[in-house]
Amino acid sequence: MGTAQALRAAWREGKPVFGGWAVLPTPFSVELMAHTGVGYICVDQQHGLIDYAQTLDMYRAAEGRGVAPFTRVPANEGWMIGKALDAGAQGVIVPMVNTREQAAAAVQACRYPPAGVRSYGPVRAALVSATRDTQALGNNVLCFVMVETREALQNIDQIASTPGLDGIYIGPADLALGLGLPPDLDKTEAEHVAAVEQIYQACRRHGIVAGIQCASGKSGRAYAERGFGLITVIKDSALLQAGARQEIRAALGDAGSPAQAQGYT
Repeated sequence: MGTAQALRAAWREGKPVFGGWAVLPTPFSVELMAHTGVGYICVDQQHGLIDYAQTLDMYRAAEGRGVAPFTRVPANEGWMIGKALDAGAQGVIVPMVNTREQAAAAVQACRYPPAGVRSYGPVRAALVSATRDTQALGNNVLCFVMVETREALQNIDQIASTPGLDGIYIGPADLALGLGLPPDLDKTEAEHVAAVEQIYQACRRHGIVAGIQCASGKSGRAYAERGFGLITVIKDSALLQAGARQEIRAALGDAGSPAQAQGYT
């Protein structure tokens, strides 16, 4: 099974890890993406259409294909982070972190005392990890935080230097909104490009992993060559929509856009 430790081993060797993103509430979409050879799949509990029971089944689907299950929790709340990890997530991505104190809270929610404040109850995590040892359970999971605002950019070195933090994950659309730009991926505006570089350099200075969401594998390759380590290149809903759009255009003979074909918008 893909584990946080396997991802850490890849990063120690200087290798990027490419992954997928799941927002559809079905384990089958996870299996389809996992079958491609990704290293992780993140189940999005913040914006995805997914409840807790479905999340658990989606973790199982990833594990069954040897892929590390991640999750983006809805908020930087200790009980949400602990519940995701108790279910067997190998890593969490925590949104809307603006300060070192908030980053520290996310890390502490992943670790058991004395290193953190995680409550003990690894109901499924103990089975997945084959241990009930608190140090192993706490230290073996990954904690990434998201930098999405101008405030966070101003505090980037304090955030990146948070003890126990594994990395910073960039959601380009979220970051764009924080900068007052249109929310989409693979942004080219100078301010956005500079912000991404600022986050990357902070990660590099403090020895943590820089992660990012991309619109395509081509974009992901470019970020890997720059030194990013956790790179999402596919998303279930986007793949379905793009594939459907392509085939409808072909069926229409390129006579019109999907928006002009009634019933296909």
